[in-house]
Amino acid sequence: MSKFKVNVGDIECGGDELFLISGPCVIEEESIMMRTAEHLKKVSENLNLKIIYKSSFQKDNRSSVDYYQGPGIDEGLKILQKIKKEFGFALLSDIHYPDQAKPAAEVLDIIQIPAYLCMQTTLVVESAKTGKVVNLKHGQFLAPDNMKHPVKKIESEGNHNIILTERGFTFGYNDLIVDPRSFYHMNLIGYPVVFDVTHCIRKYGIPSADKKGGAREFLPVLARAGAGAGIDGMFVETHPNPTSALCDAASQLSMYDLEEFMKPIIEIHQIARKYQDYKIEY
Repeated sequence: MSKFKVNVGDIECGGDELFLISGPCVIEEESIMMRTAEHLKKVSENLNLKIIYKSSFQKDNRSSVDYYQGPGIDEGLKILQKIKKEFGFALLSDIHYPDQAKPAAEVLDIIQIPAYLCMQTTLVVESAKTGKVVNLKHGQFLAPDNMKHPVKKIESEGNHNIILTERGFTFGYNDLIVDPRSFYHMNLIGYPVVFDVTHCIRKYGIPSADKKGGAREFLPVLARAGAGAGIDGMFVETHPNPTSALCDAASQLSMYDLEEFMKPIIEIHQIARKYQDYKIEY
């Protein structure tokens, strides 16, 4: 199927090669961010895998006001900019408010719209106006083919630098379900499709530091299924010590497991690419 290819630095999102979005869920102390970036650089070189560094400067959708929300936009962007300068990564972070779009665009290569907020017109449009790549996360409450509606909001500003990210749906039952049909529907919209596998194993209503707040045992099977279902990129939040992470401690993957985790994903993606034009006619 014909799709837009979206260039992010030297990465062709939607091309033949799988790309990875990875990094800690939220920006913590600088030493943790730099250690993670250094390790991701090695993974990138060892696997010949293009990586986009992701970490949130603000997490405004935590389930309690007592939970860590990040350092904020000013300090967060400084740390991300340092990572880019030292390691050369393209950068991704999410915004929650329209007035964050412009300053974020001065540092980021990709502006991410959180899943909860994908239908917020002003937020989406302000992101589009920057001309940056916009990563639209699939809202848990939205049928996957209806992601065409926020896509059209971005296109209305003449911006076709769009990535769509699946992270599961079925909202309100403290669980997320990944339906492989969603990859088919989202591919038909015409932009690169990413699978955020670590967010889809989160358990709502349970603190992220509680080991019951995520189901890591499902990461390999879900990631491999997604790779075979026609994705362009994989999204894996990773941390030097997930159990001590300040956000999503129960679902992030240890960065020391990332290289082995990605090896079969890359292989399955390569096989799936050979058959991407195969379809059954009705």
